[in-house]
Amino acid sequence: MELDIIKREDPQVGELIEKELERQQNTIELIASENFTSEAIMAACGTVLTNKYAEGKPHKRFYNGCENVDKIEELAQERCKKLFNVGHANVQPHSGAQANMAVFLYAVKPGDTVMGMDLSNGGHLSHGSPVNFSGMYYNIISYGVDENGCIDYDEVEKLAEEHKPKLIIAGASNYSKIIDFKRFREIADKVGAYLMADIAHIAALVAAGVHPSPAGYAHFITTTTHKTLRGPRGGIIMCDEEHAAGIDKAVFPGLQGGPLEHIIAAKAIALKEASEPAFKEYAKQVVKNAKALAQGLMDEGMDIVGGGTENHLMTLDLRKFNKTGKDIANVLEKVGITANKNTVPNDPQSPFVTSGVRLGAAAVTTRGFKEEDMVEVAKIIASAVTASDNEQALKNLRERSLKLCQKHPLYKDMRH
Repeated sequence: MELDIIKREDPQVGELIEKELERQQNTIELIASENFTSEAIMAACGTVLTNKYAEGKPHKRFYNGCENVDKIEELAQERCKKLFNVGHANVQPHSGAQANMAVFLYAVKPGDTVMGMDLSNGGHLSHGSPVNFSGMYYNIISYGVDENGCIDYDEVEKLAEEHKPKLIIAGASNYSKIIDFKRFREIADKVGAYLMADIAHIAALVAAGVHPSPAGYAHFITTTTHKTLRGPRGGIIMCDEEHAAGIDKAVFPGLQGGPLEHIIAAKAIALKEASEPAFKEYAKQVVKNAKALAQGLMDEGMDIVGGGTENHLMTLDLRKFNKTGKDIANVLEKVGITANKNTVPNDPQSPFVTSGVRLGAAAVTTRGFKEEDMVEVAKIIASAVTASDNEQALKNLRERSLKLCQKHPLYKDMRH
């Protein structure tokens, strides 16, 4: 990131970017959908590729001069296919939500029945929320989780048999258990539905073999590239060859114009990084760190939805403290920890207030945090919850979080 160049050209924007860099360096990032890319990925996002328009597919563009971006996009596709063991990959979606939208556009018609996880139980907006396109244009049947925070597959099967959906979505934005893609496919086959697996949150865990893969079970696999996968902000759709042409047409011209070739180059780098042995160790450490954080919080008397985690995230249940997720997320920010408010199963609070806070371990693991660091993070969080009205206590906790950040520095020199 050529920060000095930006500051010379536009001091206002440059100063704000510098402040954001300082915030990231001095904050413990526990937002489960965020991560820190390599400097190579950031550099790719700022290359001359941003100047190139490339509507269409490699070698079938609507513009000339695409010989280089064709090769870059094909490289990203091939790396994705190899990493996830799939037949086809479209790396053009600008985001995970648009990847999901493209599957909807190809696989179902407006008014068709679609099954997905309820947003308040851990699903995503694009899985059928009434405020999202998916909930506005399709007949959504939602499934949730039981008292232990687990998907009840028998209930999913019962709902599918009753409502006969054309598309079933397996995947979540806040689910801490292993997803049984095989069982989902059996349910889909029983009612004649397509199965879409949204692995936006667990993509790195799947790529590293830490979480079972939906490849071979799901007709369509969608993901973002900027969460656990540690790439640029964007999306990918994977499928078998029989659906390749239809998915490609749904992305362009169905939903998007020109792809962001500078971001696709960054995706290619991220996919290369994810295929290396060090990345597998990273993914394993993410799960170890998440489990250490969950156990550390429970040891401090905190409640975790489902009693722990099997992946990279968890939800802190604040109901017994009579605190809201909104308030505690703000308190955590005061002590140098960023997280987000989140609903818990059967939450008495509104989605704008919530009774929980979602916590993730991917970003801090990128920084080099280990289990012992996560135990200290757990103690800081627990103390912040119980001393949320004590300003001096919060200042002391801020010092403790800053020490952890200094112990594991991020982007040591990003000015040049």
